[in-house]
Amino acid sequence: MNSFSFWGLFTSDVVTAIASIVLVVFSVMSWAIIVEKIRLFHRTKRAHLSGKPEEAIRPYDKNLWFLSMVAYVSPFIGLFGTVWGVMDSFASIGANQSVSIGVIAPGLAIALGTTALGLIVAIPAAIAHQIFTKKADDLYEKLGGK
Repeated sequence: MNSFSFWGLFTSDVVTAIASIVLVVFSVMSWAIIVEKIRLFHRTKRAHLSGKPEEAIRPYDKNLWFLSMVAYVSPFIGLFGTVWGVMDSFASIGANQSVSIGVIAPGLAIALGTTALGLIVAIPAAIAHQIFTKKADDLYEKLGGK
């Protein structure tokens, strides 16, 4: 009897496990940056910033590149997992000489799991990047930047 394991969707083989680990690490780092930026912008509401706009804005721009990179790369890592899972399904079809749902379902489940994980990581990073970039730009203008 086959048993479904949520953990198994992301650790069924070395390639899937590595892709999943990379995505989880990206997610944790992205959320750390998101929390840092929320705190920073919250403190800004209470404080008065002065000085050169370029220097004052530096902490607000810090690490936004990482959110952008995660938003851009994570769906491709998820897509790689999708391709890997579909290849696994085709390999199972060839090995079993059968096209039954029991043969192809495990590979397709892995494919969809890594796809979902890639999007779960990318979407918050993309939204946060856009929000924090806009807030940093607004702050720069408020400080008298060009």
